[in-house]
Amino acid sequence: MNTGFAYTIKRISFDENYHPSDSTRITTNFANLARGESRQENLRNALRMVDSRFNALAYWDNPKGDRYSVELEIISVDIDIEGNGQNFPSIEILKTNIFDHKTNTRIEGIVGNNFSSYVRDYDFSVLLRDHNQGQAEFSIPENFGELHGKLFKDFLNSPTYKENFAKPPVVCLSVSDNKTYHRTENQHPVLGIEYLPNETSLTEQYFKKMGFEVRYFMPPNSVAPLAFYFFGDLLSDYTNIELIGTISTMETFQKIYRPEIYNANAVAGSFYQPNLKHPDHSLTQIVYDREERSQLAVKQGKFAEEHFIKPYQAILKQWSEHSAV
Repeated sequence: MNTGFAYTIKRISFDENYHPSDSTRITTNFANLARGESRQENLRNALRMVDSRFNALAYWDNPKGDRYSVELEIISVDIDIEGNGQNFPSIEILKTNIFDHKTNTRIEGIVGNNFSSYVRDYDFSVLLRDHNQGQAEFSIPENFGELHGKLFKDFLNSPTYKENFAKPPVVCLSVSDNKTYHRTENQHPVLGIEYLPNETSLTEQYFKKMGFEVRYFMPPNSVAPLAFYFFGDLLSDYTNIELIGTISTMETFQKIYRPEIYNANAVAGSFYQPNLKHPDHSLTQIVYDREERSQLAVKQGKFAEEHFIKPYQAILKQWSEHSAV
């Protein structure tokens, strides 16, 4: 019985010269920016926004607001199910590193941030959709997200993860536009004001099967809370600089992808419901095709079904049933 699969990590710098590799999911947020006529300008503007936001949050001993630069790496994880060198592109995440120009040192940041997965595309865009086709009421398939969750935890427990990353991942996502969030009195100097949701969501349940907990915070001078998925203690396990790296990176992406929420002209109040049709917002100077991204998720879900779910179905079923993670 296979107790764990083999993982291979590839690192690509996400800078203004970035070109998506052939194996990159093209719905991945950063890959979407790096296509078309405006690709280099998109990348340059996005990276400038990240650095500006980082320096605004890390303002101490930083009188000119230019002490730090954020360096981003795309981490691609391939999985070998049978140990025969046949790899399937499993997940893609982002790694932040912070360069301190004052001390001329590089500070390791958090891994995770953005999260992309072919199997998640299959679960949400193929399995869930087919399950509800023609049904009067929406429902969730039995064991939805179980395999994906166990595969992710297997990767985290693997020697490959432990050799490459010092701390568990933190994933930072947008808030859900079908939930209401209530502002609390709890406030962190970097993460900002904590919000609590009125109910759980399918995304929360899916990430819980991966081992993640979630908390919602609106950082200083932000207009809406972000969802932080983490292991352990988010507020104690990471330094302020590490957290700022994640906030500045992911808030920038969300301003581009969801300007109605994260580039809105009004700040979230005590009770907040995000609205993707909210007209009172500003657009960044960065081109992004949200409609195309949703269409491609279906294609990539079918790719996962054809090249991963079906060919390895028997092995994955047996492994999942006996997996302790």
